[in-house]
Amino acid sequence: MGANHRDYTVSVFSIFLLMFYGFPTKKCYAIYNINTSQALSKGQTLVSSGQIFELGFFTPNNSANQYVGMWYKQVLPHRIVWVANREYPLRLTDTAASLRISSNANLELVNGTENTVLWSTNIHVPSNSSVAVLSDDGNFLLKDALSGEILWQSFDHPGDTFLPGAVLGFNVKTGQNHMLTSWKISKIDPSLGSFVVGIAPQRPPEAFIWLNGSTPYWRSGPWDRSRFVGIPDMDTIYQSPFNLVEDESEGTTYLSFTSYNSSTLSNIFLSSNGFLAYVLKEQGKEWYANWIAPYTRCDLYGFCGPFGVCKATESPVCKCLKGFEPKSYEEWSKGNWTGGCVRRTELLCETNTSKRDGFQKMGSMKLPAFHEYVKFEYDDEARCPTWCLENCSCLAYAYVDGIGCLVWSQGLLDIQEFSYGGQDLFLRLAHKELVGGKHTKKIIVSLAVAFSVAIISAIVRLRRKKAKQNAKIKETTENFDLIQTSNSSVDTLRLSVQHDPSELPIFDFGDILVATDNFNITNKLGQGGFGSVYKGKLHDGREIAVKRLSSSSGQGIEEFKNEISLISKLQHRNLVKLFGCCIEKEERLLIYEFLPNKSLDFFVFDPTRRARLTWATRFNIIHGVARGLLYLHRDSCLRIIHRDMKVSNILLDEKMNPKISDFGLARIFQGTLDLANTHRVVGTLGYMSPEYAMGGVFSEKSDVFSFGVLLLEIVSGRKNANFHYYDQHLSLISLAWQLWSESRALDLVDELLTKSYPSVEVMRCIHVGLLCVQDHAADRPSMPDVVLMLSKETDRPQPKQPIFAFQSSPRREIQPQAGSTYSVNDDTISLFEGR
Repeated sequence: MGANHRDYTVSVFSIFLLMFYGFPTKKCYAIYNINTSQALSKGQTLVSSGQIFELGFFTPNNSANQYVGMWYKQVLPHRIVWVANREYPLRLTDTAASLRISSNANLELVNGTENTVLWSTNIHVPSNSSVAVLSDDGNFLLKDALSGEILWQSFDHPGDTFLPGAVLGFNVKTGQNHMLTSWKISKIDPSLGSFVVGIAPQRPPEAFIWLNGSTPYWRSGPWDRSRFVGIPDMDTIYQSPFNLVEDESEGTTYLSFTSYNSSTLSNIFLSSNGFLAYVLKEQGKEWYANWIAPYTRCDLYGFCGPFGVCKATESPVCKCLKGFEPKSYEEWSKGNWTGGCVRRTELLCETNTSKRDGFQKMGSMKLPAFHEYVKFEYDDEARCPTWCLENCSCLAYAYVDGIGCLVWSQGLLDIQEFSYGGQDLFLRLAHKELVGGKHTKKIIVSLAVAFSVAIISAIVRLRRKKAKQNAKIKETTENFDLIQTSNSSVDTLRLSVQHDPSELPIFDFGDILVATDNFNITNKLGQGGFGSVYKGKLHDGREIAVKRLSSSSGQGIEEFKNEISLISKLQHRNLVKLFGCCIEKEERLLIYEFLPNKSLDFFVFDPTRRARLTWATRFNIIHGVARGLLYLHRDSCLRIIHRDMKVSNILLDEKMNPKISDFGLARIFQGTLDLANTHRVVGTLGYMSPEYAMGGVFSEKSDVFSFGVLLLEIVSGRKNANFHYYDQHLSLISLAWQLWSESRALDLVDELLTKSYPSVEVMRCIHVGLLCVQDHAADRPSMPDVVLMLSKETDRPQPKQPIFAFQSSPRREIQPQAGSTYSVNDDTISLFEGR
């Protein structure tokens, strides 16, 4: 991003320049239906009965291809609103092509020179008699000629334009999802572009622009039964034409809209560079925009990072929320805000004290992403803050008319302060942050006294525990129960099942305090998505890494249980070893073996340190990670899907051997189950497979996709993030495919490796990486196949072009191989809640 980030405030005029795909207008012969005896040929157009829309052959500007598309008949220049054969163009020289009814009653586009079918409706038609017509609302219909039943319609297959009468949304029962997809290149290439618009499956729903299929680029805020609360301009519309209907019994969520009146044309258009515009045209006037998104830099998803707030009218546009400070002052000073902010004072989460947590009100806000809806039996605004205060994981709340109580339990992301409109957001803060500075001296004295008392109490308590420790029966972590202590409202974890204490030792909290020098900042190894990691040394001389889950962590009891129960049962040289755990009131600690070379991202994305990664070292890391995943998927006593494979979760020992870590999000597969579905999509942007990010479906092949991304990152030294490569806006996956298809795959290799690598081995890795990141899970190899293909030369299928190439937003221009690439946030996050 940086200070040289381009200004995202856009002019309406520039949007319109991208909107109109003009093409030479010629006189054509009009027909009103396509049937078994009448096809649509070049030089003919299919016209709606009211002369509103027209469908026929067209050629984009400066293109050698032709397509079948639809446009407004009476509006010049012609505005293409739907294209049939987006991915399968006809050659401009093909004058004999036709759109016809086939022998099986389907619509099909036939190449005139070879008589091959390029595009078809491809459905089962109950009779052999059908007819195609164009309606006045722009819906291209295939009907049964006898009954009039609609067999297929273009409204079910949107292009880059959302027309009145159509719907955007999804059906969870059928899996159908109506989304807009931009053109690849404005005016020239209508094939599938980088941006997609749809409705996210969460409650309440919100609209998203996704970059390359799954990476959030812009979002609307939740729907309040009349408007999206994150679009202030919708507040100015007296009578909104938009309507969103959720039908739980049918499993559908659909957004629709209507025209203001019969003399006004309107549609919502997605440009090839990611702008969404709601445009109108009154009779005798030019098109104009009611609103455009994203309109400023602040509209870009997560622009200021976690716990950062963006205000477009201020400079700098990003600031930390009250009670927070920049995670990296160095990056913040450079104008790179995506690392976000961290809390200054931890939440106390005590309710029976005078210094309890409280809330800071912030007005005119775009509410953060990842909301959770809390339903009360009686709609009572006063219950929302009470609920939040009584739940330690709750970080903020908002009560929205038309929705009710929304709460947030993870890093607050994509917050914006508007000049008008917006909602009130109540941020949870520690008592110290709410009090302010006027009683600072008293507070410091009180804290000093309290700290001294705490130290004395801790020493006494530790001595008592030591005396009892030999007689104590050690408990383990097969299951956990959340219980309420009799004299406190603080939730504590209690172990409920006992077994062999040698299987998973329980460490004394006092020993961990001593080992880490009371969690001294100098021993801090890093900050993860669920808390901090500290280096320590036990009294027996063993070096350890202590993962300390913060009270505001997104990792709850389930993830903590999961990580312990899984890792304690796994033994493999490419998996990190868990020594034990520790539970003390709200403290939840995991004690791992200490690996001196930290994580892989410490090296592979650093312009200096990655020089230590020779090709032999990188190839060994790739092999090791693959073998570790193979063990999880097939060779361990459990079938485990990791669900968060990424470079920061690959730790390196003293010999740079890799070990897979962080099993908080892992899931066990039972028996012969191959697929699972979840309403809670969790993971890291850039590594999630399309079927998991978009539909919550995960399997072994989800890990294979993540491994493919990781492999390409190791080979190239780049993140799968947004960057420019010789003035092209590509993700790493897109770049890898482009170089592969142009027989220049070796150009992907990290320049620091110079020519000191075996090209055959590198090509093998790139080939395997592209196979792993295929869009469809069925096209990806299994981990046994991956290990085999990496180990030796063997027959490998050819990869297909990946369409859903994950990137992180927003953009930052860098030169190829120039230092480390840019990423939004590597913390593990939940994409959405489905309930």
